[in-house]
Amino acid sequence: MKVDLIVTNALVYTVNDSFSTAESFAVKDGKFIAVGSNDDIAAKYVSDQVLDCKEKVVYPGFNDAHCHFYGYGMNLLQYAALAGMTDQEQIYQKLQEHQSRAQGEWILGRGWDQNLWPEKSFPDNKRLNELFPDVPVYLIRVDGHAAWCNAKALELAGINAKTNIAGGEILLKDGRPTGVLIDNAKEQVFNQIPAPSLELKAKALLEAQKNCFAAGLTSVTDCGISKEVILLIDSLQKNGELRMRINAMMEPSNENLEYFLKNAPYITDRLQVNTIKLYADGALGSRGAYLLDDYSDKPGNRGLLMEKTSYYEDICQKAYAAGFQVATHCIGDGANRFMLNIYAKFLKTKNDRRWRIEHVQIVHPDDMGSFEKYSVIPSIQSTHATSDMFWADERLGIERIKTAYAYQQLMAQNGWLPNGTDFPIEDISPIKTFFASVCRKNSEGLPNDGFQMENALTREQALRSITIWAAKAGFEEVRKGSIEVGKSADFVVLDTDLMKCNDEEILRAKILKTILDGDLVFGAEINQEK
Repeated sequence: MKVDLIVTNALVYTVNDSFSTAESFAVKDGKFIAVGSNDDIAAKYVSDQVLDCKEKVVYPGFNDAHCHFYGYGMNLLQYAALAGMTDQEQIYQKLQEHQSRAQGEWILGRGWDQNLWPEKSFPDNKRLNELFPDVPVYLIRVDGHAAWCNAKALELAGINAKTNIAGGEILLKDGRPTGVLIDNAKEQVFNQIPAPSLELKAKALLEAQKNCFAAGLTSVTDCGISKEVILLIDSLQKNGELRMRINAMMEPSNENLEYFLKNAPYITDRLQVNTIKLYADGALGSRGAYLLDDYSDKPGNRGLLMEKTSYYEDICQKAYAAGFQVATHCIGDGANRFMLNIYAKFLKTKNDRRWRIEHVQIVHPDDMGSFEKYSVIPSIQSTHATSDMFWADERLGIERIKTAYAYQQLMAQNGWLPNGTDFPIEDISPIKTFFASVCRKNSEGLPNDGFQMENALTREQALRSITIWAAKAGFEEVRKGSIEVGKSADFVVLDTDLMKCNDEEILRAKILKTILDGDLVFGAEINQEK
């Protein structure tokens, strides 16, 4: 039979139910039509396009089960990159350089983290006010749940020392706002920033796609976007510009709910809209995560819930009735218990609704069993553990930290879990996700013995979590996520066998080619052979 592509002489991890390997496969009309040995495929199929992998390794296309694809693209175009900066002076210099180039109406930045600074305390906006007295400044913390603003930005948003915002906090010093805003408070400033043009949004999506393909990603779940962006994604996919497969979780705005819930979930070959994204609490790093007991390093503070109970119950009711998933951001043990209890009111027992808890960073031991009892899917991001591990015990204390980032315990509840990066909060690389899952170390190889290794995933679990289980979390496992007959021909070629290499070799692994629907989207051209 004449086919579009034959891949041969490879070590193919199919990630099927038995986790079997193969040597070769054939692709026709964007689908895998046969998988087997070199001899089997060569005996039955012929193609003008043959990829001889020369014993390189092939995996299903990687799938980021929790990221912010559109936001990442916008950051690339509009925001000064502040991640990894170890003191405030570096940030001030970066902002001045950024503004001298951009000359924007606003100065935007993302990625600062006070835990990397010598003083490890939240910043003040005095220096921002001196440097930028007339241009509003809005700088998002690395976790996306706090912002650092200058006085001009606060003025435009009408924020002063007496302002109260439900589900948010305005940090004060000597009776005046420092410019640091937690969770809902930051939205009041963000809403003042001029909306980007449709052309800029489209460019952001295409920039994000380019970097994702280079990282070996063929699918992503974008966690919380507007109707306008979802429809833009759909139009760009239909005209062939945007090829990335996207599971688009909608923001819970009235406009989104009214538009999408009135019909069945919207599904095309590349786009799926069947999930509502909620936020129960904030982040641990900014002490917005909602805990059952006080923060160990700030007595009297337990974080906060973003909305009233009735808000979550109303949206869950609407989602349940419409057959939509719910996915809720929960960091603290208080937030996880809160949402598990709300889910239980609707789910009642085991089911196949696949409602999700995103992050599940701290779970009280008494609540672990609720994931199994109500078939709730814990959606993890392994690099969060290795980013937070050097200071998380200060927030939680020596007992609570034991059930934080407890991925193997969560894995045991349903027998599977999806994994992602939360990019741009963490690095986009699924290889780093795999490394953090298995080795429980950061990209510098620390700590030497790994962080709470009892909760490390096995290599098979880690690979499944960024392929087939990521697909399963969105009801997409019948269409993608493994190299099996009938599924979309999405795969990556690497120079490294992640299943067998030494730990230190994982991070050196290189993506050689990314193939989507049988078409090359990243890497050197496939050799043409008769």
